[in-house]
Amino acid sequence: MSPKTLPLLLVVVVVVVIAWPLAVQSAPPTCYSRMLTLSREIMADFQSLQAAEPEDSCVRYLPRLYLDIHNYCVLAKLRDFVASPQCWKMAEVDTLKDRVRKLYTIMNSFCRRDLVFLSDDCSALEYPIPEATGPPDWQS
Repeated sequence: MSPKTLPLLLVVVVVVVIAWPLAVQSAPPTCYSRMLTLSREIMADFQSLQAAEPEDSCVRYLPRLYLDIHNYCVLAKLRDFVASPQCWKMAEVDTLKDRVRKLYTIMNSFCRRDLVFLSDDCSALEYPIPEATGPPDWQS
């Protein structure tokens, strides 16, 4: 290897090392994946808030927040949560309401055409069916 090709080889190696991770990154999030991720984050934050606040806190008076983006009633659920007057001075709840408002805007405006509602069962958002943790035991 000649001394002239060494700097060129070094530049090529540096470019490949820097460019490879950028080329390998996955595609940007779709509207659907963004809505799904945000709804899960909101539900997790709401559950954490309920667990962290004392029983006599205003948080217990907030509307239930189970979100299924495939249920048409979720839009009304999001509106009701944002409009609820409880905890209007609590910073954590204000932040959560901002995120709920953001999800509503994404669902109702930006991603409206990408969304497919599979249900309009409003009671399913009030009393969700618990997910099974594993397959049933058929050998009992």
